[in-house]
Amino acid sequence: MSEQGKTPLLDSVESPADIRGFDTEELRQLADEVRREMIDVVSLTGGHLGAGLGVIELTVALHHVFETPNDRLIWDVGHQCYPHKILTGRRDRMRSLRQGDGLSGFTRRAESEYDPFGAGHSSTSISAGLGMAVARDMQGASNHVVAVIGDGAMSAGMAYEALNNAGSMDSRLIVVLNDNDMSIAPPVGAMSAYLSRLLSSRPYRSLRHLAKDLAAMFPGPLERAARRAEEYARGMVSGGGTLFEEMGFYYVGPIDGHNLDHLLPVLRNVRNANEPKPILVHVVTQKGRGYPPAEAAADKYHGVGRFDVVTGALAKPKAHAPSYTSVFANALIAEAERDPAIVAITAAMPAGTGLDKFEQRFPTRFFDVGIAEQHAVTFAAGLACDGLKPFTAIYSTFLQRGYDQLVHDVALQNLPVRFAIDRAGLVGADGATHAGSFDLAFLGCIPNMVLMAPADEVELMHAVATAAAWDQGPSAFRYPRGEGVGLPLPERGQALEIGQGRVLREGATVALLSLGTRLAECLKAAEDLAARGISATVADARFAKPLDQALLRRLATEHEVLITVEEGSIGGFGSHVLHFLATEGLLDRGLKVRPLVLPDIFIEHDAPARQYEQAGLDAKAIVGTVLTALGKTAVPARA
Repeated sequence: MSEQGKTPLLDSVESPADIRGFDTEELRQLADEVRREMIDVVSLTGGHLGAGLGVIELTVALHHVFETPNDRLIWDVGHQCYPHKILTGRRDRMRSLRQGDGLSGFTRRAESEYDPFGAGHSSTSISAGLGMAVARDMQGASNHVVAVIGDGAMSAGMAYEALNNAGSMDSRLIVVLNDNDMSIAPPVGAMSAYLSRLLSSRPYRSLRHLAKDLAAMFPGPLERAARRAEEYARGMVSGGGTLFEEMGFYYVGPIDGHNLDHLLPVLRNVRNANEPKPILVHVVTQKGRGYPPAEAAADKYHGVGRFDVVTGALAKPKAHAPSYTSVFANALIAEAERDPAIVAITAAMPAGTGLDKFEQRFPTRFFDVGIAEQHAVTFAAGLACDGLKPFTAIYSTFLQRGYDQLVHDVALQNLPVRFAIDRAGLVGADGATHAGSFDLAFLGCIPNMVLMAPADEVELMHAVATAAAWDQGPSAFRYPRGEGVGLPLPERGQALEIGQGRVLREGATVALLSLGTRLAECLKAAEDLAARGISATVADARFAKPLDQALLRRLATEHEVLITVEEGSIGGFGSHVLHFLATEGLLDRGLKVRPLVLPDIFIEHDAPARQYEQAGLDAKAIVGTVLTALGKTAVPARA
């Protein structure tokens, strides 16, 4: 049930403007009420909890000090945006979070004027914020731009590219570094808070500028000595921030991100700074703050399903089959047991990709490179150069970030890097930002690439074994989020013949050629068609590249209609099939081909079954496509 009634201050808040007159004590109470509300909401909906709990006081302080939405507040990644949503007029919809037609789990421009930039991937906030700051300056406006970025997101090169660019420009940009990788350490106390207020105050900034100006007036050696003295003095006061200072930012911190007595005066000082110079405020927070089960958990309840608020016990829906992710991890371990050259790489997603299991078994053969997909791909290329067999496990949506490296550093050099592409296809509650819609299209056009899409968990094991055995160039296999279909699993997968598919059901009139896990829907569709008196062949392509040309010739010459089905965008498997059929003249005698792909839209968060129904990739849609192609839309099913 809602916390309304138990949250008197929060009940009075319809927008951030309502909290700007609150005193510090009221803001503390408001933060406590937002924390209770957020825990209650996520216990019912699931979602990202730990990161949001860690920034509640910071969120309250930012909306209190800055005039949002005129002042732009950009949340990096979006994992920590739930308190922001509660305070910005969306509280009454929070229980629709991540559900069909409900609120997104991330910031989204179309959802609210308080979301100036959408975020599903990390490390974009400083770049976007700098763009907004420059646009403001060019248009003669005076609003503030604040980008809040977590310490994990600072492992991505894009963040440093943005810092480097911002530090060389004369635009006012405020970057809040949310450091939640540590508990509140001794330096983040009363003395640090006092010094941060001092550093962010106008008198100190003016004095420091004066010191720099005076240093510039000395002859060469004296100038250098004076500048070093100024830097040493600053280091004694601030205790850090040299990297950011050298990149051109004015550094303030570290500050206790849960102490409003410390936060508020520093943010006010930063807001009131008029110098055309970027400022970085280093705030230390605790992920999972204020909810003991989250504080005690290893992952701080980063991403959770539904749970019991009182005990923190996570609801565990009964699993009908192992997840594809766990099947991949176990299959890779089985291959690595036999081949010491196999190593595994992830980009800050050891649990999400299942490689935490690999790390436990082979700690010296596992590498987590942080949120740095570009580096992960080229790092794997380097490993492959000297004889190792790297498996790089990355979500489909994140592999997009490493595309240039995949082309130039892997494929162009024909290096045997193996890509395990998790979260292929539609992903349910995480929505469009995390959907794996494009990898078939962007990988299928690359020379030297072997591209697999297993239809079930056993086929996934075979794909892992095939990739382990293939050393003549790069390979990739894609698999979805969620459970397998419940097949008994062998001890180890078998290496498949490259580019060879299989036929599961023989028919005469229609051929259903599936790539990936839509195979089950194709088999259902064949049963439905049989009940209507239409005979259907069902085949599993297994490989998007190279194509099984012998299988395609057979399907094209023995059937009236050929339907290809894939969980990817236009430009993928179906496009390659059509190109082959056209160039081979197999369309010249009237074969009707209908490629079924994801529609040319971004499909929003919903239950996966509903997403695939919307996409027209379920059994019903396959049957409808066949009937339309045959001109038999009114053919009834037999009783």
